[in-house]
Amino acid sequence: MFRKKSGVKATIDSLIGAATRMDGNVVFHGGLRIDGHVRGDVLAAGETPGMLVIGEHARVDGDIVAAHLILSGIVHGSVTVSGLVELQSKARITGDVRYRSLEIQQGAIVEGTLSMFDGEAMRPGLKLATSKEIQSTVAPTQQINQRKALS
Repeated sequence: MFRKKSGVKATIDSLIGAATRMDGNVVFHGGLRIDGHVRGDVLAAGETPGMLVIGEHARVDGDIVAAHLILSGIVHGSVTVSGLVELQSKARITGDVRYRSLEIQQGAIVEGTLSMFDGEAMRPGLKLATSKEIQSTVAPTQQINQRKALS
């Protein structure tokens, strides 16, 4: 059913069903499929890269961090994927998307910025008045927590 790409485990270990609504952060290991509604961040953890599948009628109101994302539903929040992002034709994202590689089918919508990164740690360049460049080595999960602390 799912193609194996870039060394990410292509098995789904957990399911959030269509009739389920979750309020709070979801931390998963391995693979997760969401067909319901999650209000909170969805974060892949552990030593094995996490695969996240968001179904056509699913909705996530929160930030996402995973190794591989297949999106057919709706996401309101930032998306950080260290591997491949696959946006199916009915995918809708309102927020910034950071990725290593990206596939977009016709009809998918992203309302935000798309930016590529090297996958391990995000290293956005910051310019100071002295024109020196500073590199940030904060992991994507930590960046989300830092952003929320500032809000």
